Amino acid sequence: MAAAQSAAAVIRRKPCWTGTPEIYFAKPIDNSRLVKVEDPNRSREMKQFAFALCCLFLLVMTFAWQHFKAIEYGYKIESLRTQRDGLVEMNRALRLEEASLRDPERIDMLARQLGLQSPQAGQVVRINADTDAGAPELASVTPVSLIAVR
Repeated sequence: MAAAQSAAAVIRRKPCWTGTPEIYFAKPIDNSRLVKVEDPNRSREMKQFAFALCCLFLLVMTFAWQHFKAIEYGYKIESLRTQRDGLVEMNRALRLEEASLRDPERIDMLARQLGLQSPQAGQVVRINADTDAGAPELASVTPVSLIAVR
């Protein structure tokens, strides 16, 4: 029985290729005498399409350029802001150091260590900080005597 079934299966099987064979023959075609007729409508449409593409390209490039410039300026602003904050902090530290160096008690202590004496009456000339720095001022000569003590 198994032999009969296998024989029937062999009979029912179709070959992998059916039908007539397709054979293609090369035909030499001479197109040298053909003349292409220029279509003015098609030419105009292609020019309009190229112009539209150029406009779109310029629009996209302008947008991209502006976008990248905005990002670049943002980075520059942030770096300048960081630099300004550092300079403000340095200015604060320098003002604090200046105030500590201008302390009259410190100056008096250093003067006594160097052996200097307190000034006599009339030797101290105070400079007014209220005057305008750009305004002209007349020079004046005040006699000052130097006393060297050793």
